[in-house]
Amino acid sequence: QVQLVESGGGLVQAGDSLRLSCVGSGYTFSWYAMAWFRQAPGKEREFVASIDRIGDSALYADSVKGRFTIFRDNAKNTVGLEMNSLKLEDAAVYYCARHRDMWGIMALMPDSYNYWGQGTQVTVSS
Repeated sequence: QVQLVESGGGLVQAGDSLRLSCVGSGYTFSWYAMAWFRQAPGKEREFVASIDRIGDSALYADSVKGRFTIFRDNAKNTVGLEMNSLKLEDAAVYYCARHRDMWGIMALMPDSYNYWGQGTQVTVSS
């Protein structure tokens, strides 16, 4: 069965960096676009970044553009999120997600993804 397992979350100070990883299994990883979403307490899940199947195209939410970088290593079935210059408002549970369609293009809406990891907590202190 399809599984996505995130890691790398933690407690950091504002301005610090953090790298998240997500390992996919149970499917051909390189056939699917991947994405990161986040959800803060009391807020809806929001799009952070998406990457195409090959890893040479990406989309970012305006709030993270220039600070976050999504990347993937298909040989290791891994998608990552490099987060720099973290802000208090970046604190959330971060989820990786797999696009619902094989060969599907990058997408911003949660409905475009049908498999989700369990999430990893990112806490940012001042």
